[in-house]
Amino acid sequence: MSSLMSSPVRNLTNILIVKLSAIGDVVHALPVAYALRKNFPAARITWVVEKPAYDLVANNPCIDEVIVFDKPKFKTWIGLWQNAPAFSRLLKTHKFDVALDLQAIFKGSAISFFSGAPQRFVYCDTRELSGLVSKRICGPNQTGHVVERYLDVVRALGCTVDEVVFPIAITAGEVESATAIATEAGLDIARPYVVLSPGANWPNKRWPVRLFALLADKLNQEGLVPVLTGGPGDQPLAEVIFASAATHIIDLTGKTSLKQLAYIIKQSRAFVGGDTGPMHLAAALATPVVAMYGPTDIVRNGPYGSGHKTLVVPLECAGCWRRQCPKGLDCLEEITVDSVYAAVDEVLHGY
Repeated sequence: MSSLMSSPVRNLTNILIVKLSAIGDVVHALPVAYALRKNFPAARITWVVEKPAYDLVANNPCIDEVIVFDKPKFKTWIGLWQNAPAFSRLLKTHKFDVALDLQAIFKGSAISFFSGAPQRFVYCDTRELSGLVSKRICGPNQTGHVVERYLDVVRALGCTVDEVVFPIAITAGEVESATAIATEAGLDIARPYVVLSPGANWPNKRWPVRLFALLADKLNQEGLVPVLTGGPGDQPLAEVIFASAATHIIDLTGKTSLKQLAYIIKQSRAFVGGDTGPMHLAAALATPVVAMYGPTDIVRNGPYGSGHKTLVVPLECAGCWRRQCPKGLDCLEEITVDSVYAAVDEVLHGY
């Protein structure tokens, strides 16, 4: 049954958070760990995550232990048979008081159930029957931003959430290595620069690369160094941008770890990209964001916090949540270079 809990949980000593992926989703869940640490300072907090987002929860002052869920090992029936029992035993040795399933799909609910935690809670947007093994928590923000939806789960435990904090710990070693990578690529971190992130898992969440090239030219004309970032899979996009731009662009595509990228973003003047993990990371780091939105909903998934600018395609079908446009449109083409540059100017100068 969907509800807020009538009797808040007290005196928790051993808490499991299940939020596996993707990068943006794990970023959105980080304030849960902070709120739990503030309200249960003596509790042991464990987070189960998949490898791509591991860096976000590692070396974190709000998390005592990180358990990696190696998804490829569980993708076949044979793999499930071979690996699930040992993984369940590992979880049960922790003797969790409570499990918070923020994944809210089958794999998250299975981990929550096999953890052995006597109390299991799942946030409201459950899918794949995940609500059958955990109590659904539907708080006042169930139609609001996903960060607040996740925090409704800890509020239901009796936690007070006075501030929303994204605990992201960047170590001295990561700062040093990120600076070295930037220097090798020709970036002086002391100079004003803007991070451009053209990639996205959904092709229709990508602003056209030719427009990124034109934006890079405009930024350079105004004394702002354009810095291109992304994963190794974004290299083809980067190559088109380099070939199309008239100006020199610093290339960090595929060269940084997630936490190294976090430092590069944190030191930048602004971040430009679509609805992607790096964009949400930038917002969490309080770097001014200019985000271009088409198929996803800015109410649920917009950059969290103040000081950001969101540009939405001027079409009635915006926020359709479709991975492929049934009309065959590249809707983000509707967002012009001039409008994005104007938005960058706004976030840089605070007007």
